[in-house]
Amino acid sequence: MKGPKLLLVVLGLAINTQAGDVKVIANSRVSTNTISAQELKGIFLEERNSLGDGTHVEPVLQKNGAAHQAFLRQVLGRNDDTLQTYYRTLVFTGRGSMPKALGSDAEVMAYVAQTKGAIGYVSAETTPEGVKVLAISSADNNAERRLNTRVEPEYPATLRQLRIGGTVRLRVTISAKGNVEKVELLGGNPILAETAIAAVKQWQYTAGRSRTVTEVSILFDPGR
Repeated sequence: MKGPKLLLVVLGLAINTQAGDVKVIANSRVSTNTISAQELKGIFLEERNSLGDGTHVEPVLQKNGAAHQAFLRQVLGRNDDTLQTYYRTLVFTGRGSMPKALGSDAEVMAYVAQTKGAIGYVSAETTPEGVKVLAISSADNNAERRLNTRVEPEYPATLRQLRIGGTVRLRVTISAKGNVEKVELLGGNPILAETAIAAVKQWQYTAGRSRTVTEVSILFDPGR
């Protein structure tokens, strides 16, 4: 039996620690300690309102300043004018709302600390208080993590016969030694996800300098 087609998608972003760059912060009750660049972008563009584990999230912007400009440039790839136009379009079409926007690092940190699911950003030199700092998966580190051992997921026979397929998206945390420490479901059929997660937990990557996070998409195609 042929296994499902497997697509590895490496996503990430390195945010420098120089002055003018940012720390991504979250309410302490947010379960994850790392977040991919694509997931972060999706949250702030209101393409998604939850993390892979179902935790509801709320984006919090700054109104202006160096941290705001750095976040727009490095994460969203937009300037402030195009971002505001984007949000107004979401509001006009009923597909979203204007996110909370605050005036300083201190205001953002206080709001994030008090608001369940809140995710925001502050300047890199800010000392976080009452919040957690989310690590952004590094594109440079992820590029070094070659997959050495891959176990193919089993396609459940009943779903294949019923021609039920689709793509399962997973966030994979890889230790510095190369073993898979954690697999989180980002999207897809929950039954297919069970077999995909079981397989991915057995994967082995090349060793790296530090723990890294990669997103993996596995396509279950009943026609193959």
